[in-house]
Amino acid sequence: MDIKVVVITGAGSGLGASLAKKYSELGAHVCLLGRTKSKLDQTAETLTQSHSIYEVDVTSKSEVAKVMQSIKEAVGPVDLLINNAGVGAFDLSENIGEESVHNMIDINLKGTIFCTQEVLPDMKQRNQGLIVNVVSTAGVEGKVNETVYCASKFGVRGFTESLAIELRDTEIRVLGAYMGGMKSPFWDGIYEPEQTKHLMDPDDVADIIIENTKPRASLSVTEVIIKNKI
Repeated sequence: MDIKVVVITGAGSGLGASLAKKYSELGAHVCLLGRTKSKLDQTAETLTQSHSIYEVDVTSKSEVAKVMQSIKEAVGPVDLLINNAGVGAFDLSENIGEESVHNMIDINLKGTIFCTQEVLPDMKQRNQGLIVNVVSTAGVEGKVNETVYCASKFGVRGFTESLAIELRDTEIRVLGAYMGGMKSPFWDGIYEPEQTKHLMDPDDVADIIIENTKPRASLSVTEVIIKNKI
C-alpha cells in the first residue's frame, strides 16, 4: 500500500512529532492533530512535504468526525492513522483525582476509539489501510503509581487486539506499539530532567514503528514491545 495521507494525533511533541517528521521525509502528506496549535506549528516547521494542521479534542466524537471529514475532503482518504495522543497522572490509586481519571480514560482510550471509528468505513470500502495504536508498556503489565493509567492503556490494548481480529479477513492492518518511557514533554512536571536522561529517544521509537509497518510478503506484525535498557 502506498501511504499518501497520514493522520497523527498528539503530533505536537515527542513521538508524534518524530513520526510526523519521518513520514514527511518519506513523501506523505501528514495531518497534524492536537489540542495546542502552537505546538503543532512547531512540528510543522520540521516537515519537508505538504501537511495540514487540525486543532481537535479527541475526547469529542463530534469534533473528531468533523476533522476527519475535513481531511478527507481536503487531501483524500486516510491511509495511515496513528493514535498517539495520551496523558498520564501518576500517584497511589487513592490519590488520583476524579478529573485525572476522566482525562486518562477519555483521551487515552475513548480518543483512540473515536478516531479509529471515523477512518474505518473508508478503509473497509477501499479494503486497505493501516492503524497504529501507541499504547505503552503500561498496557502490558501493571505498575506502581500507574493504576488508572494502566487501566486506560489495558483498555487500548483490548481494543487494538479485538480490532485486529475483526479485520483479519481484510487488507487493513493494525499494529499495537508498546514502549517504555521516552524523553518527551510527557514527563514535564512529573520528573526532573535528570530523571529522564536515560529514557528512550522518540526518534528511535519512531524508526522501529515505521519499520514494523512496512508491508512484507507472508507476514504481518501485530504488536511491538520496546523497553528501556535499565
